[in-house]
Amino acid sequence: MNLLTDIRKASKQGGFTLLEVMLVLALIGLILASVRFAVFGDDKYSDIEKEVNKLQVLFNMASDYAVINQREMGLRLDLDKQTYEFVMLDENQNWQALQESKHFQQTQLSEGIELELLLDGFAWLEEDSFFDNRIFDEQLSVSSDGVEIGDEEEKERLVPQVFILSSGEITPFELIVRYQPQNFDEESFEFVLRGEDTVPLTKLEPNL
Repeated sequence: MNLLTDIRKASKQGGFTLLEVMLVLALIGLILASVRFAVFGDDKYSDIEKEVNKLQVLFNMASDYAVINQREMGLRLDLDKQTYEFVMLDENQNWQALQESKHFQQTQLSEGIELELLLDGFAWLEEDSFFDNRIFDEQLSVSSDGVEIGDEEEKERLVPQVFILSSGEITPFELIVRYQPQNFDEESFEFVLRGEDTVPLTKLEPNL
């Protein structure tokens, strides 16, 4: 009430000075910042944004790596465990974990994060089977010949959902990184990483 009274008095006295306008804008900014902190938890928002930024940068780096080294690569997501990793197709047409850089190895996302992957506009589920008989297209075929039974489960696990090709092309996709809070006094929010044929990926931020 005091702020409104001061504003009314100032308006009657011939308007605001530049300093007064700047002060009001600063106060509004502080109020909005405090609202965002109360609703989302500033630390949690920043932490998850950093993870999304990291994945965005790594994906772009993986595409550059695939083009420079002329290797077929992919992004493998485990939606149940909330992990991701980059894999590479070896000379025997088997998907292998990428050991050249620790940054491309499996990463565990923070607690409370849920991943949702959209391919061709449809949600991808863990039980979906795109790779019957371990062959998913003519160029990137995965043959079961010579594979020992004990290795089948591990090799199947490494098949990626998103392909990063040596030509520079990628599988069009949308990856939703959603924060689901455990506390009732917080609200959920989500980032979206979108890939359209080639890198770089586009990041869509939450509507705060």
